[in-house]
This record gives sequence, structure tokens and C-alpha cells, in this order.
Amino acid sequence: MKSPQVRKVTAPGASPLSALRRELARLNLNGFIVPRADEHLGEYVPASAERLAWLTGFTGSAGLAAVLASTAAVFTDGRYILQLAEQTDAALWQRLHITEQPPHAWLAENAPKDARIGYDPLLISEESLTRFTDAGLDMIPLAANPIDSIRADRPPPPMAAALPHDLRYAGKSSEAKRTDVAISLREAKQDAAVLTDPASIAWLLNIRGNDVPFTPFALSFAVIHADGATEWFIDPAKVPPETRAWLGNAVLIADRPALEGALRGLAGKTVRVDAAGSPVWFAQQLRAAGAVVVSGSDPCQLPKACKNETEQQGARQAHLRDAVAVCRFLHWLDTEAPDGGQTEISAADTLLAFRREVEGFRGESFPAISGAAEHGAIIHYRVTPETDRPIKRDEVYLIDSGAQYPDGTTDITRTVWIGSGPAPAELRNRVTRVMQGHIAIATAVFPKGVGGPHLDVLARRALWQAGLDYDHGTGHGVGSYLSVHEGPVSISRQARPVPIAPGMILSNEPGFYLQDQYGIRLENLLLAQTADIPGAGKPFLRFETLTLAPFDRRLLDPGLMTAEERGWLDSYHGRVLDSVGPALDPAARAWLADACAPIGG
Repeated sequence: MKSPQVRKVTAPGASPLSALRRELARLNLNGFIVPRADEHLGEYVPASAERLAWLTGFTGSAGLAAVLASTAAVFTDGRYILQLAEQTDAALWQRLHITEQPPHAWLAENAPKDARIGYDPLLISEESLTRFTDAGLDMIPLAANPIDSIRADRPPPPMAAALPHDLRYAGKSSEAKRTDVAISLREAKQDAAVLTDPASIAWLLNIRGNDVPFTPFALSFAVIHADGATEWFIDPAKVPPETRAWLGNAVLIADRPALEGALRGLAGKTVRVDAAGSPVWFAQQLRAAGAVVVSGSDPCQLPKACKNETEQQGARQAHLRDAVAVCRFLHWLDTEAPDGGQTEISAADTLLAFRREVEGFRGESFPAISGAAEHGAIIHYRVTPETDRPIKRDEVYLIDSGAQYPDGTTDITRTVWIGSGPAPAELRNRVTRVMQGHIAIATAVFPKGVGGPHLDVLARRALWQAGLDYDHGTGHGVGSYLSVHEGPVSISRQARPVPIAPGMILSNEPGFYLQDQYGIRLENLLLAQTADIPGAGKPFLRFETLTLAPFDRRLLDPGLMTAEERGWLDSYHGRVLDSVGPALDPAARAWLADACAPIGG
């Protein structure tokens, strides 16, 4: 493992881009790629790894910059394309959609012939790197990241403690999990697997941490062997005595600099590395040592996604407690916002205050997306003091938020009409079509073996019939007091066709966005369950809805909905009222009863 460089060359007032170009010239490189990733290729990264934001100003959770001597580009997906335009300087950066204009194609077109393009092998997967090499680019691995050499204000790495995750929440001991993973390695005739995803390590060892925002990770690496022996590479100062006692002697704790030697010790062994989810550095080190590298999925990923009975019940309880806070907030919003005086920040702060009163609340699961009117059209909008705007009467407000509890992770989006006047007919038509897509996913019954890409069209059908669509996936996996975005399954046209399995928790969040006017997104979390269908010739699955909060009926057109769709909504609202109502004060309970009244025909 490389250690941070100490050479700092950024002069006061110097442009980060010009400083990087000088450093690349010194290294005899024609270009360099800067993924928005840390050494674990995660969505949420510590401040010490926020290289893309430091270089470009773009703070979205997905992106990449490509820097050449005379031109540069920064790329992101459809969720952040508007944010990218707002946060970056058009005089310095081309701002591009990463799907429509992939970075490897842009570099192949713009780089000089025989250009040497540098990359940090700890910040890119082997699968991603292959796209660049297949495009004919000469990609040069670097021993140290040049941004770390020029960034004078780089924060130190996080040092939060790694603490035990109690068995009453985990539902299965670490020893049992390690035994199961070891069996899967032996069945695959593999000697070991490299684990680089902190979520996998947290699940495997039943530990949680506080190294990154919003997600209880202890950043570290691990190697699990086919006999179940596990080496955990983490700064020993982050592992208190209670965690060492929790793990016992079967887990060897070593400092992160020992990782390189441990990989060399696997010479002659067959080692699994996730080519899509692990930094290419690991495969490169293993091959150099003489190990046989087998590309395969992280062996913890699938069992982690299939929550056990304890985790499933924990999710139900966490969502019920969270629903009390959300319903209190929606009542507050409906009461206070129409009179003025509330802003995007004050609304998000109020929801957070309600959640802080919930038993077991550990923090938000992501920064709340609090967007009024035109800001709601920015799919992953993050309000700041500079962008904060009032929430006005007779406009749409979108709130996407979530929380972390030791027994579960939540994520919910509601789109709300502010004011007592009627919503415009066109807006109601579009919200209703999004609602129809949401109901289609929530009520889906499908055979075992079906994956997320097969279901995605159900959420879009009503929108497509009107010539409308949305530029993000319909659903993502959610962890158990882990990441709010969890693989390997997602409901998306771009997703890998991994079969949905019982115990998986997925979001259901179709939407529609009209730039500069409003955004619509309706999101609940779903738990995949076995479906009991009399006479079925093979196993089928269905979804159980975990989230409990009303949808705004003022934004729906009952005449556009089928009787079955109206019936589902009324049944769902009845469940919300019965489950959440008893925990509310009289005023909020009365509001909820009205919000959950039958929609009519």
C-alpha cells in the first residue's frame, strides 16, 4: 500500500487544474483520469479522498474527470448533469453525460497519438480500466496519486473506531458467516478472496464504524481464506479491545501497510477478486506475486443482500419508527409551508429534528434532497445556503431522505403540493403516471430468476404512453444498517440481470422531471418475499412494502387510475393510518386520517 506523499506544490491562489497539469508534465504524462472514488470504490468517501471535488468543484457522488495538457472534461450521469453545470467552470471543463459521451471515447478522440495517460490503480476497477485500454489508450499506473502531491490542504484519513454490531441486529454470528463464505470458496476451488468493500467487511465481521458520512463503515480491507481464516487490514488504533474480543482469535488484525506482503504471500494460490468492484491494484499485485487471479463477485455481496429473518424484522421495526417522524414532518409541512416563512433548508432541518427524537436514530442515510419547484428537477439536488429558496404556495416540493438505525436503513421520497388551491391538471396527470409506475412495481408478482432489468419497464409504462421518461434507475438495493445503495441487484435498464431473491430490500422510486419547473419522485422500500400462488408450477416472488407514509392525493387524478390501482392506494393508506396513527399526537393523527382517506373514483 502506498502512503500519502508529502511533496506539496500548490501555490496560494493557483488553479488546481493548472497545478495538476504541471505535475503531469513533471511525470512525463500527457493526461490523467480522476474518478470520484476512494480506495474502496464507494459512493460515500472520506474528505481525504474527495479529489474530484477538489479539482473541479463538482460534489456529486458519481463522476470522473479526464485531464489533458490543453483540454479537460468532467463526466457524470443523468442524476447530476444539472448540478455539474452549476458547480464547474465552463472555461476550464467540458461538462459531459458519462453514458452519452464516455470518458474513454473522449480521451481516445482528444488525446495526442501515443499519449501516456496516468491513473491511480487504487481508484479504478479492472473492468473500468479495460474500457480505456480497449479504446487504444496507453494507461500508465502510478505509484502515488499526483493530486495528493499538490493538494496542500488534504485532510488526514479518518480514524473512527470499529465497533461490534450486536447479534440482536445482525441475526447471524461472524463465525457462521465466515464459515459459509469459506464453503463457497472451496466449492469454487478457490483458496482465498480479497474483500475491498467496507460493507462486505462490516457484514462479515459484524462490525460498524464511522469513517464516512451517512454510512456506518470502518474503512479497511480483508482477505478470507477457504478454511475460514480471515485477515483484516485496518489501523490497529481503530480497533478497541471490545472489538478484538468480539472477533476472537480467528480474525488476524494487521495494519494496512501489511496488505501488500499478505498478497505476495498468496503466490501460487487461486484468489478471487471482484473485477467490477475492487481496485485493479489488487489483481496487479497478486499477478505480480504469481497468484492465479479469478474474476468473480465479492463472496459476501449476495448473502449480505439477502437479509435474514432478524434483519427483515429489524427493517420493519426501523421503518415503523421512522414513519412516525416522516408523518410528523408531513403534517408540519402541510400546516406551516403554505403560510410562507419556510425554506428548503428549514424543511430538511425540521425533518432531521423529528428523526432525532426516534429511538435508535444514528444519523441520516444520505444528505436530504429538499427541492422546491425547479430545484426538484435536479435529481440529486443538495441545498446549500447559497441555493436555499423559500417554499412557496401553489408549487411542488420534493423531499427525498433517509435514516440509519441499528436495526435498519430507510429511504423515502414524497412529492407534496404546497397550498390549498388545486394543482394544475398537467401536473396531476404526470404525478399520477409516476404513481401508476410505483404501484406496478409494488404489486409485481414474478418468477424466481427475474432480475431488476426485467421489472424496470413496469415502472415506466404509464409515462411512456404519454411520451415521458426519467433518467435514473427505478430502484436500488438497501443495506441493513449499511449503505443506502447496495448491490448486487437494482431495478434499472442498465443493471446486471442478477436474480432478485427473498430477503432483498429494494427501493421503488419512479419519477419525472421538467427542467426549471419541478421534479416528481415517489419512493418506498420493498422487501422481496416468496409468493404463495396456488397451483404455481415454479417459485414466484412478490414485494412487501416497508415504508409507511401517505402519498399526496391532491396531486393524483383518480380518473386516470384503474380500480385496482385505487384499491392498492386505499389499502396502503389504511395500513399507514393503522400503523402510524396511534403514535402521533391528536393534531397529527387527525391530519393523517385525512391524508389517508379513500381516493375515490
